[in-house]
Amino acid sequence: MKSAIAATLVALSLAACGQESEINRTPSPAGANVFFIEPADGATVTNPVTVKFGIEGMEVAPAVTDKPNTGHHHVLIDTVLEDFESPIPADDTHKHFGKGQTETQLELTPGEHSLQLLLGDQNHIPHDPVVESESITITVE
Repeated sequence: MKSAIAATLVALSLAACGQESEINRTPSPAGANVFFIEPADGATVTNPVTVKFGIEGMEVAPAVTDKPNTGHHHVLIDTVLEDFESPIPADDTHKHFGKGQTETQLELTPGEHSLQLLLGDQNHIPHDPVVESESITITVE
């Protein structure tokens, strides 16, 4: 009986914490922008695919950096991020560049792929407002 009561109290406490806690997204300045320097939208490329990231209105910094107007790049491959209130996933379609990298080489399967850049803060959470590029399409031969 005591265990059931304790478990109920823990569950209620966690639920209350979840309702009260809010993600405070890091602000981004008006006009901040990320974009692909390379490859160009519509390009036909071969592996490894060289990808260069551009940024305007903010600075690139490693993920552990808690400094205004900074962030680090993420490349979304063949996916769209819809939840801007949570950390950006780290998987095959969400590549993190938390060391402050501004370019990479990707191995992609032959065929058409979409790429999008998304800036994340020190916690890998998109800024407010979101700093993201237009999605580009490339074809890998």
